[in-house]
Amino acid sequence: MLCLAQGATAQKKAKDLFKVKSPKIQYVRPDTTILIEYEEFDDENSDAGKSINFSPKKELSIVSEDTTELDLGEQHIVEVSDEVLIDSTWIRIAGYYAIWDTRNINPYRMDARQLKDTVDVQLYDPRSNRNYKMPLEKTPVTSHFGHRGYRWHYGTDIDLDTGDSIFAAFDGVVRINKWDGSGYGNYIVVRHYNGLETLYGHMSKAIAKPGQFVKAGEMIGLGGSTGRSSGPHLHYEVRYQGNPIDPEHIYDFPDYLLKGQSFQITSALFNYYNKSKKTSSSNGRRSYYHTVRKGDTLSGIAKKYGVSASQVAKLNGMSTRSTLRIGKKLRVR
Repeated sequence: MLCLAQGATAQKKAKDLFKVKSPKIQYVRPDTTILIEYEEFDDENSDAGKSINFSPKKELSIVSEDTTELDLGEQHIVEVSDEVLIDSTWIRIAGYYAIWDTRNINPYRMDARQLKDTVDVQLYDPRSNRNYKMPLEKTPVTSHFGHRGYRWHYGTDIDLDTGDSIFAAFDGVVRINKWDGSGYGNYIVVRHYNGLETLYGHMSKAIAKPGQFVKAGEMIGLGGSTGRSSGPHLHYEVRYQGNPIDPEHIYDFPDYLLKGQSFQITSALFNYYNKSKKTSSSNGRRSYYHTVRKGDTLSGIAKKYGVSASQVAKLNGMSTRSTLRIGKKLRVR
């Protein structure tokens, strides 16, 4: 009887696995009137800085466990025999959701430089009703993937006006909706059927929620300039198992289209990491500044950046009782 009860419990867990509820993501809404100016490269404590984890691939122990608490933002490894019906397509759960993590951009621990074989990715397939959409109605590029100043830029920046609609590039499921004050601001990560993930950063509002299935062209957020941004734009990334790929290998942004229906991923695509690591290791200390706005207080500014008021005062050679002048730049880190 005990074995039957355990079997019934396991079956119920498998059936309940994909009764996805809208997660309760807790974060502080940004004040989009505040711009974070920066020197040198990404803050290593930002999500951007922590997302480049090229450690050797670690073999995962696949276990069967209950993952109905996905809204907690924890990482889960699952293996079940069931299939899930997603938009009229049956997909094996173990293949599509081997790792589900709603907090970390790169939980995969996979070094793509070690790829032995060529991975052929079918970007879209009209016969299966799998289409694609450009992330914006217009796609003028303002900054490219690669070395930028004293840091490495892992995406393509596309110009927009605050409030512009941002669209899912391919069919898939939203994995992350999060606030990253030191980097991406409001951002979303979508996992796609084709094996890629796309990231949309600096949004004024992130609309789509983790666990939500989206079609290519479905609006997932609104453009803005949140996080470490010098003006309204979309920071757009394409990743394969956590490893960034230059989006311009895949897209022809001036002509507003993909370069092809399929795309081949090889280890050579990721050789840039050797340069980016060398660039990062040769740089000095990072400094971050806040421009004082009307109504700002020293304690309020310190709280916004996760530091103490006395630390901000010390960095700027002032007292915690000093009067703040509108327009003055305060070093916060």
